[in-house]
Amino acid sequence: MSSVSISKKRKVVEQGVFYAELNDFLRRELAADGYAGVTVKQTTVRTRIIIRATHYRDVHGENDFRINQLTMLIRKRWQFPENHPVSVYCEKVMDRGLCAEAMCESLRFRLESGFPVRRAAYAIVRFIMESGATGAEVVCSGKLRAQRAKVQKFRDGYIVASGAPGQEMVEVAKRDIQMRLGVIGIKVRIYAPRDKVMPDLVTVIEPKE
Repeated sequence: MSSVSISKKRKVVEQGVFYAELNDFLRRELAADGYAGVTVKQTTVRTRIIIRATHYRDVHGENDFRINQLTMLIRKRWQFPENHPVSVYCEKVMDRGLCAEAMCESLRFRLESGFPVRRAAYAIVRFIMESGATGAEVVCSGKLRAQRAKVQKFRDGYIVASGAPGQEMVEVAKRDIQMRLGVIGIKVRIYAPRDKVMPDLVTVIEPKE
């Protein structure tokens, strides 16, 4: 095996590890600000980090103080060279109800605040459907109210579950929450095709006169 292919594999692995660690770091730092994901664009010249959040003004802070602080923390944590510029931006999530990451964070916050599981899950499903989604599903698993673990599913509307459309058109987000009885897992699935069309959709065209 050539050294070129090894270096390419190593570079891909390093980028994947950096993205996973950065996503986990931002998820903990911006949990209360509606963190909804991050996009990393790395080149040999510079690194651009684009954060998606519902409360983007809180992420920026007064006079961009907080986002500059995040930039300094990222530079120190991952030891970027001094001559390698790192830019951190924040974009506002326009359709909060159609963003699985934002809804999953909202559900996590409700459960940690002491809301009953059924009430919190149905509130999230209702908000997603009112935002214009075709289907929504919330899954909570673990020791929810008793010592015996179980899985509860709350859904509304229509969701594609299999095939390529189930992977490409359904947005999924997962979280683990440390509760008093133990760790529970939550998963939010949102089906909002927007401009995408199902491959088996049949359109009947009216005949011309």
